[in-house]
Amino acid sequence: MPVVERPTRRTATPAAPATHRRTARLTACLAVLLTAAVGCAPQDDTGSGSAKSSAGPSAAACTKEKLVTQAPGKLTVGTDKPAYAPWFQDDDPSNGKGFESAVAYALAERLGYGRADVVWQTVPFNTAVAPGAKKFDLDINQISVGDERRRAVDFSSGYYDVRQAVIALKDSPAAKARSAADLKHVKLGAQVGTTSLDVVNDVIRPDQQPAVFQKNDYAKTALKNGQVEAIVVDLPTAFYITSAEVPDARIVGQFGSAGDKPEQFGFVLDKGSRLTQCVSGAVDSLRKDGTLAGLEKKWLSEAADVPVLK
Repeated sequence: MPVVERPTRRTATPAAPATHRRTARLTACLAVLLTAAVGCAPQDDTGSGSAKSSAGPSAAACTKEKLVTQAPGKLTVGTDKPAYAPWFQDDDPSNGKGFESAVAYALAERLGYGRADVVWQTVPFNTAVAPGAKKFDLDINQISVGDERRRAVDFSSGYYDVRQAVIALKDSPAAKARSAADLKHVKLGAQVGTTSLDVVNDVIRPDQQPAVFQKNDYAKTALKNGQVEAIVVDLPTAFYITSAEVPDARIVGQFGSAGDKPEQFGFVLDKGSRLTQCVSGAVDSLRKDGTLAGLEKKWLSEAADVPVLK
């Protein structure tokens, strides 16, 4: 049978199967959606432990109606008990008296919360700065902002620039100290976990182990009883102790700020809190318009006559 030759035809590229075409289109669509989602996703700005973003939230976002708090419409504020003067008065944070009570209410008002919207909660000092979820929205308790603490909690901008001071009984040899070196042989005491204790260990560097107390109240008792020769506390607390609680004691001197940045007290918030930037913004505005300076003048003693220990 003769072989019939058929005309040669150009071979076209085979069309992709329908399933492949659908997959390609789906992949392209997903790529577009993913790009849009990444562009719109909120960025994590909590890595530093406090609000440092150059573009903070708008004022409209930092209002009572927009803020997500422990109790809707309320601002839960923590502090330790006893609540000491001059930071608080009569061991009652809710009365608005004392520097930190007044600052807390000023901050609440700046965020749109009335006095009745502020709920106070007892929170021990060490619990406030420990890792883990918090039962408060913010805590105010003479807590110094520090890099080590930022690993566990958020801090607001500082609301008070701090100096540490040394207190000794008037008839004690420690009362005659004029420098950190003069205190090296003195039995010292301070509250655990505080910058006061850091000053003892890092600045004074005493020859003997300092006594460490859970509360300043215990440190004061130890000073009265002669268990320690001197204690280190923040300067306003030193004024109150020597004027109202241990009249036989005197302020030996204060320490200047170390480095270019002063030690500051800040509000403590939960790590990564959505409130941190709003609280910092409110503190910054209270500083800028002179509110903090006015409250400091009203509630905290002047420090002009206290010598600086070098």
